[in-house]
Amino acid sequence: MRIGAAYGGTVMNEQIVLFLCTGNFYRSRYAEALFNDQASRVGLNWRARSKGFRPHLANEDLSHWVVERLEEHHVPLSCTATKPAKLNALDLAESSLVIALDEAEHAPMVKEQFPRWIERIRYWQVPDIDVTTPALALAKIEHEVDALVRQLAAGHAPGRTKDCVVEF
Repeated sequence: MRIGAAYGGTVMNEQIVLFLCTGNFYRSRYAEALFNDQASRVGLNWRARSKGFRPHLANEDLSHWVVERLEEHHVPLSCTATKPAKLNALDLAESSLVIALDEAEHAPMVKEQFPRWIERIRYWQVPDIDVTTPALALAKIEHEVDALVRQLAAGHAPGRTKDCVVEF
């Protein structure tokens, strides 16, 4: 597997999708691993990274729900980073596409920490475990990642709004 085996490596002209979450140990890491696995399988020149607004809140390196789900889908753990990491401005600038996992939760954090980026980030609607079960959240991420990989494989990157598509 190209991406899983060379995670963190640089490939010429590779595009980066950045998944954002609060603690960077659950939703964003699942999206990162799943995207990297699927992108590798279909030959996309894209790689995912994930970062968190408050990774210090994470009480484990990777959620056990994520580990179990990745094992069920035969996605190697090497498709995600080894530890939660904090988002910084360079992460945003280096990314071709930035997706925060839950608009209601993350848009205020973007507005507070990176106000110039509020309109440049695409928001999914995948709430944390205080709002929805991990089974439902992970299934929603699978649906969103599948759709994103299909769009990118077709040569399209989804824009900020649902009806906006940017050609590459």
